[in-house]
Amino acid sequence: MADLSAPRRRRTSFGELTTATAGLPAPCAALDLAALRTNAADLLRRAAGKPIRIASKSVRSRAVLHGALALDGMAGVLAYTLPEALWLAGEIEDVLVGYPTADEQALAALAADEQLAARVTLMIDSADQLEFTAAALGSPGGPPIRVCLELDASLRLAAGRLHVGSRRSPAHSPEAVARLARAVTRHPRFTLVGLMAYEGQIAGIGDNQPGSPVTRLGVRAMQRASAAELHERRAAAVAAVRAVAPLEFVNGGGTGSLELTSAEEAVTEVAAGSGLFAPALFDHYTRFHPLPAAHFALPVVRRPSPRHATVLGGGWIASGPPGRDRLPVPVWPRGLRLLATEGAGEVQTPLGGPGAAGLRIGDRVWFRHAKAGELCEHVDELHLVDEGRLTGSAPTYRGEGKTFL
Repeated sequence: MADLSAPRRRRTSFGELTTATAGLPAPCAALDLAALRTNAADLLRRAAGKPIRIASKSVRSRAVLHGALALDGMAGVLAYTLPEALWLAGEIEDVLVGYPTADEQALAALAADEQLAARVTLMIDSADQLEFTAAALGSPGGPPIRVCLELDASLRLAAGRLHVGSRRSPAHSPEAVARLARAVTRHPRFTLVGLMAYEGQIAGIGDNQPGSPVTRLGVRAMQRASAAELHERRAAAVAAVRAVAPLEFVNGGGTGSLELTSAEEAVTEVAAGSGLFAPALFDHYTRFHPLPAAHFALPVVRRPSPRHATVLGGGWIASGPPGRDRLPVPVWPRGLRLLATEGAGEVQTPLGGPGAAGLRIGDRVWFRHAKAGELCEHVDELHLVDEGRLTGSAPTYRGEGKTFL
C-alpha cells in the first residue's frame, strides 16, 4: 500500500528517478510519493471539509486507492464499471458506479450477494435504464439495490440548441430527475440513495490553456456562467428529489472544480482522482497547480541522426478528441520534443530538440501521460519512489490481471 500519511518531504528529481529505477526493465512507470502526498493534501484543502470520493478510473491501482482512502477526508470510491465496482467492494465498503451499466451478468451477481448490494450503488439516468436494470436483476426478491440518479450538468443555451459540456444524462431539469426518482421508489427492489452531477465543462477544461488569450477569456466566461447556472439548478434538483425520498449523498465536481463545487450547500461530497497523479492535461488551471507525480520511462534504442534519438514504444495516447494535448509529453532530459510528422508511435517514437543530442543508446527518457489512470493500462505496476529511493511497487489493475473496459 502507498502510505500517503507520511510527511511530504521533498520531491524526487528525474535524475534520482533514473537512478532509483536503473535496475528495472523499461518501459516502466514511477510514482513520486512526495508529489502524491502533496497533491492529496491539496485536494483535501480545496474540498474545504467536504468528503472526497476517489475516481478510480484516474488511479487504477488498488494499493494507491487504499493509501488515499486512509487519509482523513477521503471517503468512498467512484468506480467506472460495475464489474470493477464488484471487485473493489470485496475490500471497500462504499463504491458508487459513476456510469450506467448494461452488464447483465454483473447485475445478476450484484442481485445475488447481500454484501455487494450493501456496498455498491448503481447509476441510473433514465426510465429506459431503470427498466433494463430491473429486468436484469430478475426476481423482485433479494437484497435491495442502491441507486443514484445522474443530473446532467452541461450548460444548455438558446433553448437547448447550444450544448456545452459532456453528453451524459438525459435528465437535465429538476422535474426530470424528480420523475425518475418517483419511478425508482415505485420499484420494490430499488432504494434511492444519491444524486450525482459532473460538470465536465468546468472540472475537465483548464482555464489557462496556452495559445490565444481570447480563447482563455472565453473559457473563463463560459465556466463562470455554467457554475452560476448549475449552482441554482443543482440545488433545485436536490430539493425536488428529496421531496420524493431522502438522500444519503449528493456528489459533484471533479479535480478541476473542487473549490467551486464544494462551496455549494446542496453538495455533500465531491469527486476527484486525476489530481493525485497530476497528468499533463492538468497543467493549465488558475485555481490550482498540482505536482506531476506519475511518470513513465522509455529506453533510447536508435540514434537516426546526431540531432535525433528514438525511444522504444511511446504511443500511449490519451482518450478524447484527437489533438496534440492527448500525446505523452517528454519531460526529461529537458529540451526534447515529439516530431510533428511522426508523433508518438506504437513501436518507436523519434525525438528531436536540443536535448536529443546528448542521448545515447540505453539512456532513459521520462514522459508524462496526458491523462491519469490511462497510464496504468500500459504497465503492470507503479514503482514507488520516495526522496530518490525505490521503496516498493503498487500493482495496477492490469498487473492484477483485471481489465474492466
